[in-house]
Amino acid sequence: MPPDTGPTTASANNADTPAADTAPPTPPTPLTPPTSPASRPLPARRARAGSLWRLKSYLRPYVTRLVAIWVLSFAAVAIGITIPLIGREIIDGPVARGDTGAVPPLALLALGLGVTEALLVFLRRWLLAAAVLGLETRIRDDLYGHLQRLPMGFHASWQSGQLLSRATTDLSTIRRFLGFGLLFLVLTTVQIATVTGLLLHMYWPLGLLVVVSAVPIVFTTLRFKREYITISRRVQDEQGDLATVVEESAAGIRTIKAFGRGPYVSGIFEKEALKVYGTSMEKVRLSARFFTFLEVIPNITLALVLLLGALAVGSGTLTLGTLVAFATLMLQLVWPVSALGFILTMGQEAMTAADRVMEVLDTEPEIVGGTGVIERPRGHLRFEGAGFTFPGDGRPVLRDVWLEVRPGETVAVVGATGSGKTTLTSLVPRLHDVGAGRVTIDGVDVRDLPLPTLRSMVATAFEEPTLFSMSVRENLTLGRHDASEEEIAEALRIAQAGFVHALPWGLETRIGEQGMSLSGGQRQRLALARAVLSRPRILVLDDTLSALDVETEALVEEALRHVLREATGIVVAHRASTVLLADRVALLLDGTIAHVGEHHELMANVPEYRALLSADPDIEEARL
Repeated sequence: MPPDTGPTTASANNADTPAADTAPPTPPTPLTPPTSPASRPLPARRARAGSLWRLKSYLRPYVTRLVAIWVLSFAAVAIGITIPLIGREIIDGPVARGDTGAVPPLALLALGLGVTEALLVFLRRWLLAAAVLGLETRIRDDLYGHLQRLPMGFHASWQSGQLLSRATTDLSTIRRFLGFGLLFLVLTTVQIATVTGLLLHMYWPLGLLVVVSAVPIVFTTLRFKREYITISRRVQDEQGDLATVVEESAAGIRTIKAFGRGPYVSGIFEKEALKVYGTSMEKVRLSARFFTFLEVIPNITLALVLLLGALAVGSGTLTLGTLVAFATLMLQLVWPVSALGFILTMGQEAMTAADRVMEVLDTEPEIVGGTGVIERPRGHLRFEGAGFTFPGDGRPVLRDVWLEVRPGETVAVVGATGSGKTTLTSLVPRLHDVGAGRVTIDGVDVRDLPLPTLRSMVATAFEEPTLFSMSVRENLTLGRHDASEEEIAEALRIAQAGFVHALPWGLETRIGEQGMSLSGGQRQRLALARAVLSRPRILVLDDTLSALDVETEALVEEALRHVLREATGIVVAHRASTVLLADRVALLLDGTIAHVGEHHELMANVPEYRALLSADPDIEEARL
């Protein structure tokens, strides 16, 4: 049921209010990688070709180019196989007969084929570069766009470093395999099969020796593949954990320096780096054993071929030209066999990377827009029995919340720390979705509105503002790119953010990452100006003035009064001076709105409200 619209004396136990004001609980040590689902290695069976195969649609725009690449590649392989056969004809023909005049034409033919092969390889690489880079760019764009659609709960549970490694390292791994590894996997397989067939045709005893030598290579490759899947995934996950430590250390460098915790943070970094080093060395040792084996077997086989081939030439069962061509063709197998192991390794890494990328892309957005329309939005906001519980938390943060904010009215939400004030305001732009009841604007459930439409009507200025590493102007116009110079100037005046004109390049000055080159009050004022500039129908101020000095706060509040007359306002307040901005005050107790009324009425009749503001030095002024 809705709370009383006038002041009451009902009491609640503030000590029992849920501790969830802004976000789900986070790990107690932010620089220690949490054991989230994103940071736990997947079992080996998860690394399969299915995830990689699902990315094939990204190759479709390059079908014509890919066809040309495959034609050029097979032509180059065919030429490479043909050149040793020409060498055999030269040795067994003109050289054996002493006909020196017939040598130059065949030699020029071999030279021409070599030049043609080099030209085909050049064209293949030129065509391949644009295709694979375009493929990587399209996957990265889709991944980034999908991350924007995922809810706040997803981002709260995933390490930023894990997401960063998926958008960079993993996509580069996929690009290398789809652009290089897949092509050469097919080419080397075809080349090995073709050359082996030729060797058997030319002299089957030696050809059979080559085939037999391939058996231990196949067996070892299959065993290596299984082991490499697991260790490759571990390396990629640990690299994501290390990236998280670096990213958090860079973002929190001010705090680290202020508390003199550099050695402590360095120790955490060193621990994660050593973990990556240890696993990487294990991976290197595994690869070294495998590739050494791939080098040894072909070389032993070549030595046996030369020995037995020489005996066959001596006995007259094999011509010298055939032996030279046989050895040359077999040498052509050494690189493909070695490369096949490398390519299979690359393929395993690509499948692991694809699994990690698809973990993100397969996460369905829990918050999706509807198709509802508000013809002429007025900003009439209502919470109708709204409730919310964070996933995995049994206690509701909000329950049965009833609150109405009429167009042009401003309501201040007051409550103890952790009572759910920020969570309540986040339900309006759907940063979180209600678990019970609904939130409406002009009678339309916010879940029925398209997200761009909803968020164009609602603007929020947070207590901890987020500024980006871009110019002041770009930060200000983030929510409204078509703002005029006059409108920007007015927003800066309202937010008392005129300090930007004193920056080295004024509005074009680039501020540091997270706005760390500015003070806390300056960041809050810029964030407030950004919210005001978007001209919303509903303006949410989440304790936006907490970092301002008293004089600046008074100037900002006076200017905000004019803005709030033209918009529906909901203000999270901790201080009496902020409460004075509102027409009415809603007291949030035990996860629900317990009292709604004017400030002086609540001060006179509600002990809990009076206790919340009793420590404020401006309390006497607020009573007037």
